[in-house]
Amino acid sequence: MPGAPSPDTFFDAIVIGAGAAGLFCAGVAGQLGVKVLLVDHAPKVAEKIRISGGGRCNFTNRELDPRQPHKHFLGENPNFCRSALARYTPEDFIALVRRHGIPFHEKHKGQLFGDRSAEDFIRMLLAECAAGGVTHWQPCSVSAITRGSDGYAVQTSRGTVHAPAVVIATGGLSIPQIGATDFGHRIARQFGLRVVEPRPALVPLTFDGAAWAPFAQLAGLALPVRIETGQKKERVAFDEDLLFTHRGLSGPAVLQISSYWRVAAPIRIDLAPGEDLAAGLLAAKARSRKLIANELAQWVPARLADAWVQQDPAWQRPVNEAGDKALQQLAQRLAAWELVPTGTEGYRKAEVTAGGVDTRALSSQTLESTQPGLYFIGEVVDVTGWLGGYNFQWAWASGHACARALAAARMG
Repeated sequence: MPGAPSPDTFFDAIVIGAGAAGLFCAGVAGQLGVKVLLVDHAPKVAEKIRISGGGRCNFTNRELDPRQPHKHFLGENPNFCRSALARYTPEDFIALVRRHGIPFHEKHKGQLFGDRSAEDFIRMLLAECAAGGVTHWQPCSVSAITRGSDGYAVQTSRGTVHAPAVVIATGGLSIPQIGATDFGHRIARQFGLRVVEPRPALVPLTFDGAAWAPFAQLAGLALPVRIETGQKKERVAFDEDLLFTHRGLSGPAVLQISSYWRVAAPIRIDLAPGEDLAAGLLAAKARSRKLIANELAQWVPARLADAWVQQDPAWQRPVNEAGDKALQQLAQRLAAWELVPTGTEGYRKAEVTAGGVDTRALSSQTLESTQPGLYFIGEVVDVTGWLGGYNFQWAWASGHACARALAAARMG
């Protein structure tokens, strides 16, 4: 037939983006009998997996509860991810990891890491794609996607290819230095789908240079804290480690809270969670002649204690010479340090992108959009998980749900 695509350019599905979600979706779909083309513009496959978890890949989290996704995921509709997460659980992915003989361990709070290297997981996903007969073009850029009466035409740097289904798995804007772009958001808008305003998430927070000057000297200092933001019903809190940086705050505590923080809102930090500092300092006053900073070092790192007392002359003296009110104020400030970030370190340092393709335009069962045959999976969707393997599990679960839908559509 004139103008018909040749067999070597026609596929059942074209998956764009060879990261966690795209690789997994392509492999599962291929093994279910779907003829899949996987394309990615980057020279290296799955760079985000490669650098994740300090190079060990924090690949899932055992504490994930698919019945209550709002506990570990955010977005305009956190419950959207329930269906996919319930049908492909952390235990399902763990079983795959075990089948490939990859050793792993639980660090804490359900976080699972590879024992060796993230490369183990990349090799596993590539092996799954090979087992499914997936055609993999990389590096290969996509310049346009159009839809006609016979499906989609995708213009790539290796020629035009055709398929009734296209899966967008191109992630968000985080870490542009390894190839992140807004491609997925642009495609969604092209086909009339709303995109929830993207923003950096799981990202360090920054503070005004002059205001931060007293604490910049603490760069590199880490300690366990309780951190929170929001008011009343909107209040969110985490018990994690805090890290001081030259420009502000980082560490798991801040990365977690950053996903919920809004511009101009304060964050509150308890620098000695679980301790009654007021009682401790008043008790010290009755028996000690040490400087307040020296006594304070029982509960917080000495460097922090030294920097903290510099804020008020009333705290720069032996504890037995301090007034009860001054000690109580010191304890109160340490237990409820309130500060307003001026911003974040941006996408350059953000582990993920919050926002993305509006879930109201997607099926929670299949990840197909209201544009027939066009699917969105992984980070490009307005589903953002906590730190600790939750975002990878969303990648696996959404990829799996989409792959099964592709197979069903092919059979149908």
